[in-house]
Amino acid sequence: MSITIMLVDDHALFRHGLRELLSMEPDLVVLGEAGTGAEAVVMAARHRPDVMLLDAGIPGEQAAATIARTLAVAPDTRIIILSMFDEPAVVKELLGAGAQAYLVKTVTRDDLVATLRSVRGDGDRVMLSISRESFERVSDGRSSILSAREAEILALVAQAYSNSQIGRRLDITEGTVKRHLRNVFTKLGAVSRLDAVNKAVASNLITVEKPAAPAPRG
Repeated sequence: MSITIMLVDDHALFRHGLRELLSMEPDLVVLGEAGTGAEAVVMAARHRPDVMLLDAGIPGEQAAATIARTLAVAPDTRIIILSMFDEPAVVKELLGAGAQAYLVKTVTRDDLVATLRSVRGDGDRVMLSISRESFERVSDGRSSILSAREAEILALVAQAYSNSQIGRRLDITEGTVKRHLRNVFTKLGAVSRLDAVNKAVASNLITVEKPAAPAPRG
């Protein structure tokens, strides 16, 4: 019995490679591809795939929102998260939003195929392919909300630094800054840079430095 699949990732080359890999399995059929969360929801409503492979850092909206909207229009679709990272707070959030598996992109071909077949056949099973450290932090609730780097970047955002300025200050690429901010938005449920800063300050996750008071005259 064929398993129909939809691929959601903003990197076309990765999607095409994944499609080629899955096409080697006689029971796996890729119905379509999407590059944003909004496109994914539209395609899910149209095709009702058995499984959606969803990039955790998909642009356009937070992955948790994409999961919720997908399940609203295609409730029988199983969602597998593919991510470059296994930050415990993100793993917990996306599994809580309705994903049935969370795999890092270093997962082997055999493990990916096995996960596709497993989640399709057993809707109550949750599959994980993450580091042991992350698994332990997910299991015992010790996962921090923001990593040290994410808090550092958000503190600079609060001081009105642009992404390029933050990158130069921390000696990282602008793309890395954007990736960290996407993770921050997901973790905090923020919809903008200002919203993320306000929520982080309210939760005591960052401290915004107040400008120095002007020296008294005379």
